[in-house]
Amino acid sequence: MITFFANPTLALFNLGGSELILILALVIIMFGAKKLPELARGMGQGIKEFKKATKEVSDEMISRK
Repeated sequence: MITFFANPTLALFNLGGSELILILALVIIMFGAKKLPELARGMGQGIKEFKKATKEVSDEMISRK
């Protein structure tokens, strides 16, 4: 049986709501609530850089054809 998920990222890791809440609680316990915005900002910048690099490589490969 094939299951379709609304969010493909969650489907990749097969995480449900309770698992996400548990992970969030562990992150808050480990890093503290004051560090969360800083961690999220760093993750956002990392994702942005990754997407930018991926797009540049993709554009370069398209231009070589």
